[in-house]
Amino acid sequence: MNSEQHWWQNAVVYQVYVRSFADANGDGVGDLAGIRNRVDYLAALGVDAIWLNPCYPSPQRDHGYDVANYLAIHDEYGDMDEFDALLAEAGDHGIKILMDLVPNHCSNDYQWFVDALAAPAGSAERARFYFRDGRPSDDGADPHGNPPNNWMAAFGGSAWTRVAADDPQWYLGTFTPHQPDFDHTNLDVQQMFAEVLEFWFDRGVEGFRVDAISPVGKDANLPDAPPVADGTDMLQVTWENPFTVFRPEGHDVWRRFRQTINDYMERHPGRDLMMVAEAYMNGRPDLMAAFVNDGQFHQAFAFDLLLSPWVKSEIERAIGDSLDIMRIGSTPTWTLNNHDVQRVVTRLGRASATDPNTVTNNALVVRDSNVDVDVGERRSRALISLAMALPGSLYLYMGEELGLPEVLDVPADRREDPVFHQTNGERIGRDGCRIPLPWTDDPTSAFGFSTVPSDASAPEPWLPQPEWWGQSAVTELDGVEGSTLELYRELIAARRDHATPQGLVAAVIQLGDGLVAVRRGDLAVVTNVTDTAIALDMSDPHLSIATPVFASEGAEMHTPGVIPPDATIWFVS
Repeated sequence: MNSEQHWWQNAVVYQVYVRSFADANGDGVGDLAGIRNRVDYLAALGVDAIWLNPCYPSPQRDHGYDVANYLAIHDEYGDMDEFDALLAEAGDHGIKILMDLVPNHCSNDYQWFVDALAAPAGSAERARFYFRDGRPSDDGADPHGNPPNNWMAAFGGSAWTRVAADDPQWYLGTFTPHQPDFDHTNLDVQQMFAEVLEFWFDRGVEGFRVDAISPVGKDANLPDAPPVADGTDMLQVTWENPFTVFRPEGHDVWRRFRQTINDYMERHPGRDLMMVAEAYMNGRPDLMAAFVNDGQFHQAFAFDLLLSPWVKSEIERAIGDSLDIMRIGSTPTWTLNNHDVQRVVTRLGRASATDPNTVTNNALVVRDSNVDVDVGERRSRALISLAMALPGSLYLYMGEELGLPEVLDVPADRREDPVFHQTNGERIGRDGCRIPLPWTDDPTSAFGFSTVPSDASAPEPWLPQPEWWGQSAVTELDGVEGSTLELYRELIAARRDHATPQGLVAAVIQLGDGLVAVRRGDLAVVTNVTDTAIALDMSDPHLSIATPVFASEGAEMHTPGVIPPDATIWFVS
């Protein structure tokens, strides 16, 4: 694969959580028309593509990740005409559209599953999913009273749900009971997903982010999972199960997906389609290489940088391991935020962020609000400035360009995330990173999120916005020198001017304690991960005759050879 010829190899992609981006019809829920009305904003930011979180029809129990129809648009978001209009508007600005594909499971409202519940054990309808007879109850009174095995659900509780008290069978839902797992060895399932891919490609979609690839494919015998180590968090148990995580059966699924894409491109010369895998591979470049190759995924998210604490050795490892993927002909897919984790400003603003033993992906666990937002914002500016310089694609999550922190105090009665409800509130879930965006400082329009008549107030958004939300609004940051929004615009331009032209060769280099540094051709990028300014040795061969061209803290550009605390500077030779 020629890594220089594909648009997605170095793309900047902007993730839109559709419900929370912009509301054009004033009902408090984001929609496709709202996105279309803001394409100018995204074009000015400089992105190459938009990734839409699931916008298919859904009962919204997991806000789109419970799909009821893979070939339509959810009515709260618009219709197919509105989707086509968004595609056209984005295309006019040179922006591509990526969809989110959910292959592991569907909604329990999906017609196939409704039919399966109505059909008997052993039927063709049930064969599309994992239906199995239960085991005897502990007291022996019910021959099918216990689940078929001991698997736990990713969002809490058992992974199995009984069909009915008088039915011997249970069905598997790796995440929740309302998200039953597909059995991809079934020919109907295989054909359905091939049709889904081609349907959206026909409309003009250029690729897919593929959700939750790790549990796709199961050991055919569905044996009990082995015991987990003492102290394993209840939401981690699923990911320790060797009979459902990163199974060889999953590779068969992705090979079929890739063949569908390849066949489509052969029939449609000029299309350059792709799919990127979502899986937390936790410092395993060998595992990533097993999925990212000419026969399966084009790319996979390199989450190690997102997971890393604010520690030199850990950031260097995250970068170095992820760069290893380039040896097999692909490029990493970097990101610091998404809809499943607490925002980077909050993660890096905690005192624990400097603990080498801390994993910062704590969206489902951490409750405390002991966050220094100023520190978190400074570190996040430095980290995105480092990530922007790396070879590979970069995915931004809506609102990170505004420096938004996590909203930690969403009232319990307003929380929507199934993680919160499945754990009876023991885990706060992911609502805090999904709060509708602030576009203006006007609370009567939900801070500009909802379009309403000038003499009317907007309805309460689907998730509540904090009263201070307007201070981070687009209107408050637009054109303001040094604002996070202007930093992102400058960074994306600098990436195109100084980073992308350097090609795909890059390496972590050593410039001293407390400094993380990457060399990419004529570009050297240096990040200070300490709370003290550090003077560089400008005679170092990596920095000789080097000119600073960008700094995450702009005023410090005037102190030659000094990297301020929690800051990044780019040098070009």
